[in-house]
Amino acid sequence: MKRTWWKEGVIYQVYPRSFNDSNGDGIGDVPGVIEKLDYIKSLGIDIIWLCPVYKSPNDDNGYDIADYYNIMDEFGTMEDFDRLLAGVHERGMKLIMDLVVNHTSDENAWFVESRTSRNNPKRDYYIWKDGKNGGPPNNWQSFFGGDAWAYDEQTHQYYLRLFTKKQPDLNWENEAMRKDVHTMMRYWMDKGIDGFRMDVISLLSKRNFEDTNFLGFNETIEHVYANGPKIHDYLQEMHREVLADHDVMTVGEGPGISLQQGLNYVHEDRNELSMIFHFDHMFIDHGPGGKFDPVKYDLVHFKEIFAQWDKLMVKGGWSSLFLGNHDFPRMVSRFGNDNDYHAESAKALALMLLTMRGTPYIYQGDEIGMTNIAFDDITDYRDIETHNVYRSIKEQNGDLDKLMAAIHWQGRDNARTPVQWDASANGGFTTGDPWIKVNSNYSDINVALQEHDEDSILNFYRQAVACRKTHGELVYADFEVIDVLNPRVFAYWRRSDEAKYLVLINFTEDTLPFAVAELDQGETMEMLLANYASPTTLVDGRFELKPWEAVLYQIN
Repeated sequence: MKRTWWKEGVIYQVYPRSFNDSNGDGIGDVPGVIEKLDYIKSLGIDIIWLCPVYKSPNDDNGYDIADYYNIMDEFGTMEDFDRLLAGVHERGMKLIMDLVVNHTSDENAWFVESRTSRNNPKRDYYIWKDGKNGGPPNNWQSFFGGDAWAYDEQTHQYYLRLFTKKQPDLNWENEAMRKDVHTMMRYWMDKGIDGFRMDVISLLSKRNFEDTNFLGFNETIEHVYANGPKIHDYLQEMHREVLADHDVMTVGEGPGISLQQGLNYVHEDRNELSMIFHFDHMFIDHGPGGKFDPVKYDLVHFKEIFAQWDKLMVKGGWSSLFLGNHDFPRMVSRFGNDNDYHAESAKALALMLLTMRGTPYIYQGDEIGMTNIAFDDITDYRDIETHNVYRSIKEQNGDLDKLMAAIHWQGRDNARTPVQWDASANGGFTTGDPWIKVNSNYSDINVALQEHDEDSILNFYRQAVACRKTHGELVYADFEVIDVLNPRVFAYWRRSDEAKYLVLINFTEDTLPFAVAELDQGETMEMLLANYASPTTLVDGRFELKPWEAVLYQIN
């Protein structure tokens, strides 16, 4: 297995709109990120992933890009960005940018030209089709609800938009468009960034635009929208034309990438991507109706997913380890217990992330155990996906109370409330009115409070990151789940020729006995990391795991 910096690094994701506001307008910005670089460095972070800061009308919070070559006015200037990049590098960290090239904003100059006439040179930069039977070209649905097609009055055709109406999909069949994307990528590479997180990269290659016959939306994503016939051609071309001459990392967001397809994107001999974000574990609690039809997740299935992907990636790929980001609920609310065992479960999940094989991603605020938000009024939500589904259910006279409960559980704004820096007004995020309300628990959960508490979630993250770096074999050693069918405990070995580690995590509120058959009587156990002051030890051949207890042992 090849060793490299992006496998050994720990990544911190910054969602700038909600990170830190430097000028009091209620919106986080690039200077606000600069102010917190020492804090990020103090976590032991090696790589910062910066969500989009490009010029955008913000229909989808910056994932609708109007100008790839400039910074959004609300976020600052290009000079601010250059200072940020320099500050990151001065501290020995690296910076990766979001690359959003499945779609642009409808205010992007390419699309403005494209929609002027059917014979405009930029027309085929996007996907235009005639309607069928008085309606859209097919029955495809948007990720955010409703038809995936928008009708244009000026040229009397539909354009594909798998996301919002203001996010027309690019036509990757068009060579001139691809060259323009490559030129843009080189612009940022020449600035000195260290790689890209590629938004919904699995969707670039479109199929034949026939109706989908799948009832489940996730099945449509996998079999209709994702993994199109030319996706690997496009990614190999991108690598060849832009990335090959640089020591950079790439991670592709991969909705619809199944276990069977995963290695095709990341095998080190294929010259495509360094890593992908697959979503097998992130869709685990989605019911038949999708994310707003949630079901209780099953720990056995959860463990199987991690085991299967690790077994696949050892054949020449590499895994991304994450439990949350800007598109999902807060991980402690979703996978842990944000009430009675808030600190214990937040630390347990951190220990898990930082002791598996792969590159760990920490989403801003998770390091202090930030939790989901539950606004009573739909008007307090800002996410377009949430508003679209609310409007749709309301028009159908559906159960809005049930939907609001699902939004509280699964809505994307759960992860987008501002970072809680201290107990002052608005959690220290802004001196103005925040663009979205701060979680009301900011006086109890904030960075300042946890900085001075040796036992805090924040300081546990620091210990866990430091432990991973001190014990380098935690990066590359083999991963083997113990008792995969146990529905309550996640236990695994990490083993190499040089080291052997045991990880035990109780995913329940109960005290549980747990036996590990393979422990040799002649071996000694050194506790390296634990989320309780008095961690469990082996007594008479078994451990007694406290509620949400997590412990890492080195076996000597």
